[in-house]
Amino acid sequence: MKASGFKIAAKATKTLYLVTATGVAGLTLQATNLTLIPFSNDYPIVSAASGFTEKVTSGYHGVVRSSRAVYTIALNIVDYKYSLHGLPWESEEFRQTLSEAHLRSAKRMLKLCEANKGFYVKAGQFVAALRQVPKEYSSTLSSLQDQAVPCEFKAIKRVLINNLGQDLSKVFLAFNEQPIAAASIAQVHHAVLKDHQEVAVKVQYPGLENQMKFDVRTMAILSNCVAWIFPEYRFKWIVSEFEKTISLELDFVQEGKNSERTAKNFKNNRMVKVPRVFWDLTTSQVLTMQFCNGHKVDDLEAMKESGINPTKVAKALVEVFAEMIFVHGFVHGDPHPGNILVSPDGPNGFTLVLLDHGIYKELDEEFRLDYCQLWMSLILLDSNKIQELGERFGVGKYSRYFPVIFTGRTIDSKSALGRGMSKEERKKLKQELESLSMGDFSSLMETLSPNFLTILRADGLVKSTITKLGASQRLRLLVYAKYAAYGLSTELNSEAGYTVKYVFSRFKKMTSYIQLRLILEVLELHLWMEKLGHLLVNKLKNIWLNLGHFLVGVLRMGDLRQQTLLVQVKT
Repeated sequence: MKASGFKIAAKATKTLYLVTATGVAGLTLQATNLTLIPFSNDYPIVSAASGFTEKVTSGYHGVVRSSRAVYTIALNIVDYKYSLHGLPWESEEFRQTLSEAHLRSAKRMLKLCEANKGFYVKAGQFVAALRQVPKEYSSTLSSLQDQAVPCEFKAIKRVLINNLGQDLSKVFLAFNEQPIAAASIAQVHHAVLKDHQEVAVKVQYPGLENQMKFDVRTMAILSNCVAWIFPEYRFKWIVSEFEKTISLELDFVQEGKNSERTAKNFKNNRMVKVPRVFWDLTTSQVLTMQFCNGHKVDDLEAMKESGINPTKVAKALVEVFAEMIFVHGFVHGDPHPGNILVSPDGPNGFTLVLLDHGIYKELDEEFRLDYCQLWMSLILLDSNKIQELGERFGVGKYSRYFPVIFTGRTIDSKSALGRGMSKEERKKLKQELESLSMGDFSSLMETLSPNFLTILRADGLVKSTITKLGASQRLRLLVYAKYAAYGLSTELNSEAGYTVKYVFSRFKKMTSYIQLRLILEVLELHLWMEKLGHLLVNKLKNIWLNLGHFLVGVLRMGDLRQQTLLVQVKT
């Protein structure tokens, strides 16, 4: 069995090499038309010069990066084909072997991203933030969030001069050549303007646009090859969504506009701060912003030193993103801890500083309202409404898994919100999921709208952060439900008309809205009583502990006095 499995895997690998090599050759031929001169850290500098040497060098670097990708994907395919061949897909042995293959493949993908840098790191970060991929991939690739090698300042300076049109000494009073932050596509420097204003200058690595086209096409070819060999494994939706995302992130002018729109949306929220954009020093490759002090939102040690309550930070963070999703319909697509700072000032002792506004998704009004309705249905566990909304979202029968994805309950669960599932419910869900194939998963992901993918990614990152801060997921669920109700109330207030149909529709919506608010109030009261109960228990424990120490001390004093009297009597 193993020998035949190896033959199958070897054949698949040979086919993959042939197809991918053809695609890479085409990409390499196109790459030779680019006039790029490479420098350190794998970032090319655009040069006005053109010639045979530059073309060969550019093509060489493209082939090296693509060859690494081909080799890694080929190894992964061999691993999956050989490891799983002959195993019944519904067996426990298959699931265990699949998990082990996932982990080995994820580690190879991590090494590929680390070697190729640039957009491969960005792609790895993108996949790590997706809740829909196997946990072996998301947990392994999550280490890429903090891995970025800064570019040498000589190249950065050239980008600054080309974009600002003058020498740095004429614009800045001081400019720190050492970056204060570095990511996969840009790095940030601290500087002081001539009028003594402190700014953060975000500079894009040179030559990224052409590099992006080459790398994304390579990824697309490889995903097509995987789908050809494994028809049930279709990852084209990941590559497509990644390409849209990275294209937006490369336009710093659009990022500045997103930043200003977010600042306007939260202008009445004193808990949120968005750095001001300096438009006269901003281009598509350079973004100059107000400099803001603070530490990463998951830095518990810094919060402890500043006397900031992590649970309050978690609640504020969830409220910000709930407002973005359910009320504004304008969602930050990359809220990892490095893009959110906690500044030790504000009405409650801290302020959330929102950074990196390159990736945003504007939800259309119909989707926003339907998503509010979905959360209302999830809280009430209205299975009919969930299925109806599932049809509107285009996911059909898979809508029954919405409660599991968002609230951790099954569609027919009897558990209280935030309490998770009972053993019986877990067992039943496991049996259901085991009946689904990878093809079912691929079909679901292909039918989900980009709006859903952005929300799931953002929610996954927020969920991970508040877990690090020690907050319960019940807090997240209650806040989301509350803001879903707010989002629906804006529709109720904006409707107008006096027909019988309108009045009945409005009455029905208002009744559901009031029902949801009452349930939320009861749940929040229950949560508050739980906290109060824990507080009282801890207080009583301390009182009994102190009383015990006091009684022990009294008894010891009595023994000491008794011993003293005995000594006196004897003498």
